[in-house]
Amino acid sequence: MNKIVFKQDLAPDIKKIVLEAPLVAKKVLPGEFVVLIVDEKGERVPLTVVDSDKEKGTIALIFQEVGKTTYKLGELKVGEVILNLLGPLGRATEIKKLGTVVTVGGGVGIAEVYPVTRAFKEAGNSIISIIGARTKGLLILEKELRRMCDELFVTTDDGTYGRRGFVSDVLKETIGSTKADLVYAVGPVPMMRVVSELTRPYGIKTLVSLNPVMVDATGMCGSCRVSVGGETKFGCVDGPEFDGHLVDFAQLEKRLNLFSEQEKRAMECFKSKGTEG
Repeated sequence: MNKIVFKQDLAPDIKKIVLEAPLVAKKVLPGEFVVLIVDEKGERVPLTVVDSDKEKGTIALIFQEVGKTTYKLGELKVGEVILNLLGPLGRATEIKKLGTVVTVGGGVGIAEVYPVTRAFKEAGNSIISIIGARTKGLLILEKELRRMCDELFVTTDDGTYGRRGFVSDVLKETIGSTKADLVYAVGPVPMMRVVSELTRPYGIKTLVSLNPVMVDATGMCGSCRVSVGGETKFGCVDGPEFDGHLVDFAQLEKRLNLFSEQEKRAMECFKSKGTEG
């Protein structure tokens, strides 16, 4: 188990891998994630399950190479094995027929939006999806989302593809002209904060999927704590989805930067060893 059976480069530094994980594939639901350890010296990394195949016993993961562990994961080849895989974890998305659901994905967050979008569509909802990236080359899963959405809007910060601007620009226009019953957003913290503030005056229920720093991912260590409505919640067992109108995004961003210097040094050391080798 945990063997890589497929690997694909989706964009610069963004990769998709498919793993043999029959027990996870059998039970995983939209919104849930797994935690993996690449090797004996690796840290625990949470990744949303993008897709699963119960018959083949496989799960698909999409990740961006941003630090030492994700770069090491990206170096693995088809046929190689990941040391440990734990999951499915977290609370699954509550999927039901609501009416019109707007899903918003920024950057690699598009991968997390994908399974939830599909599930809401299969439940009979009308789907409007808004995805964006810094530039055309970093956009992922556009074709897959277009097949399942009633409307799909694409933005790029630099205007190299789709509409020039941010996903929040399109969302502002959309909720101003269309009755949305739910907005579901995943992406960088600033993006999720803006989305939540845009929907607040309209009273539209807004869910955001958070990715705070996790260690054990079972609610024991408390590293992934977030403030929601003035209460402390754990991203791993209470989330990863929370009411965007109640999340303390300033605190979340501060905690995400707690280990930035250590991560930088680890990456520099990893690269230097790679150069020497």
